[in-house]
Amino acid sequence: MKEFEILCEIRDIETIAEGRGVYIRHHLERTYGKGRWRKMKGVASVRLADGTIYKAEIHWFEAHGIGRKDFKIKKVI
Repeated sequence: MKEFEILCEIRDIETIAEGRGVYIRHHLERTYGKGRWRKMKGVASVRLADGTIYKAEIHWFEAHGIGRKDFKIKKVI
């Protein structure tokens, strides 16, 4: 599931991995720049490309000064 829009504020945010635990850290640093990268997860309402709205668990990467990048829906709740 790639094309989606986040409709509300992300809730229940947790850190899954940080530092060396972020397995694509080198890709993130090449693409967006050096930073303290963390893999995060949370829950939000999303609208898929076909217009349906679901509550979903979302994963993404973020670093201070760079922001949130590479959102992915992991599970529809």
